[in-house]
Amino acid sequence: MSRSERLLDLMQVLRRYRQPVSGRRLAEETGVSLRTLYRDIASLQARGARIEGEPGIGYVLRPGFMLPPMMFSEEEIEALVLGSRWVAKRGDPRLAAAAADALAKIGSVLPADLKEKLEHSTLLVGPRKPGGETIDLSLLRKSIRSEHKLELRYLDNDGRDSRRTVWPFALGFFEEVRVLAAWCELRQDFRHFRTDRIAEAAMLDDRYPRRRQALLKYWRAVNSIDPAGI
Repeated sequence: MSRSERLLDLMQVLRRYRQPVSGRRLAEETGVSLRTLYRDIASLQARGARIEGEPGIGYVLRPGFMLPPMMFSEEEIEALVLGSRWVAKRGDPRLAAAAADALAKIGSVLPADLKEKLEHSTLLVGPRKPGGETIDLSLLRKSIRSEHKLELRYLDNDGRDSRRTVWPFALGFFEEVRVLAAWCELRQDFRHFRTDRIAEAAMLDDRYPRRRQALLKYWRAVNSIDPAGI
């Protein structure tokens, strides 16, 4: 492994941790000696990486630094292309455009040989059955990001109409349907709403009282989605 590849590998490992991680553990994960690890950390810090910590305490990488030029393995490039193409087929128009823009930005800073692999990837995504949404999914995504309540008019499996005020925290993309996961004020419980059955949606000025990360964590502990049963 070259030194540049080793530094990139160390950056990738550091990005996995939000709390300080010991130098010994970092050395084990990157396959180098502890002495080499300390030299690599010093080298990255000299290049502007916001790595905080010291021996005996641990290290953590603060956001805002990227090693130029960006380097990816062939498998990582294939994953990026496939993911982007999947979003282009399965996401709403704004999300699809964002995926294409992100891939173009990555391609603009890749070395020539990797850029060619990105542009000529042979991994393809088939067409999706039309979802039939009458609402703008970007509104749901905005509500999730900003942690604002949504007011929905929803049609259930039998066509019954109801109005709900919900706390949206996740949007699931399945092969046939897309599902909004939210806390429902009416039912005082988690509920899953197929987006093709949401007749109307409006984001309210009110923020919901819990953080979406907390809702997602609790939901994961007590729920699983079967889109066929929604």
